[in-house]
Amino acid sequence: MLEAEIIAHCAPTLAGIKTANMFTYTPMNRNKLSMEIEEENRKLNCRGVFVEVLRTSEHKALVYVYRKKKLEQDLQCEGACALLKDCGYECQETDCCIRQLQERFFEKDGFPHEVGLFLGYPLDDVTGFIEQKGKNYKCCGIWKVYGNEKQTQMLFRKLKKCSEIYRRLFADGRSILQLTVAV
Repeated sequence: MLEAEIIAHCAPTLAGIKTANMFTYTPMNRNKLSMEIEEENRKLNCRGVFVEVLRTSEHKALVYVYRKKKLEQDLQCEGACALLKDCGYECQETDCCIRQLQERFFEKDGFPHEVGLFLGYPLDDVTGFIEQKGKNYKCCGIWKVYGNEKQTQMLFRKLKKCSEIYRRLFADGRSILQLTVAV
């Protein structure tokens, strides 16, 4: 069941056109969640894709699927480093940043706004969201856009099309490994 949810919510990451995606997952058996995560990592890590749980509640888990090398690049840019430092991140290594993000999810009821950096959102959109408190955006799609509206709307269409194609191919029998591009 986790595999179908990854296909449904993370196709752009599997295709290599987006750094990461996340979604809420309701496991059939909460005690087997870590085994499900391990199984997906066993399949996908060889293609550069990793699966983590960012937060759990009694019945749900927030699952994060990401391309590690792309995330490393995203988090190393000057603006991202400064924003993470302002948010209290004490390290710059990707694994450490993910651990701190997990801690931030447990500290807050909502979403820590810097999560956009971990999802590959443009820095202008992440900082714009924080500075404008989620208001005064130019357009809204997968995220609220404060930067390049035209370019981001084109990207939204590309991501939507990718998701549609991946859902269809998975339903037609393609495996998650067949659908995961090695980058």
